[in-house]
Amino acid sequence: MSKINTNAVTFIGERLCLNFTNTASWHNREQPIEQLVNYETLIYWSRQMEIITATQGKHLLEQAEISPIEAEKTLAHAIELREAMFRLFKAIATNQQVKPSDLAILNNYVNQAYSLVEIVPKDSGYAFTFQKGQQKMDCMLWPIVQSAVDLLLSEDLSRVKLCEGEPCGILFCDVSRNKSRRWCSMEDCGNRAKAQRHYNKKKIQKT
Repeated sequence: MSKINTNAVTFIGERLCLNFTNTASWHNREQPIEQLVNYETLIYWSRQMEIITATQGKHLLEQAEISPIEAEKTLAHAIELREAMFRLFKAIATNQQVKPSDLAILNNYVNQAYSLVEIVPKDSGYAFTFQKGQQKMDCMLWPIVQSAVDLLLSEDLSRVKLCEGEPCGILFCDVSRNKSRRWCSMEDCGNRAKAQRHYNKKKIQKT
């Protein structure tokens, strides 16, 4: 199976929907680097996020071999959804107005997702599932959509941030107690910012 860059399968976004927006590297550039290069990589990412099982993944790959056009169509839909969510959550993170067109795209997928919703018994209570569509090639999209809905309707929406390291473009939910997180990670953009500050300080001292 083709594998997505491991940098894109981390849980750095803290929410499934934000992890999904981060499947394009340098997302804030004019031309980001696409990580979901084919349907196989979408399956691989979905397995890493544990939104499909190994059995599902195998079945979906078999279906993709039988119906490659449907697999390509699903990938195109996944990227459309991802880009709309990226623009939407980026706008929220930077205190900009959300475009109605992006919300309309998300709502279109919400309508599709909720047509498959079932309430099933689980443990001593009940659970919200998409079991009815779990064999369909786009089944991995619905938990992502649900994650976006949950975040948009939660108090955590104010914690959504865009990494300050331009043009990184990583979105994340700041779960720190004092909302102090600024970077996708200190090892990546955080270190670059630190090195840049050090360079600027040395440059000033020499002048």
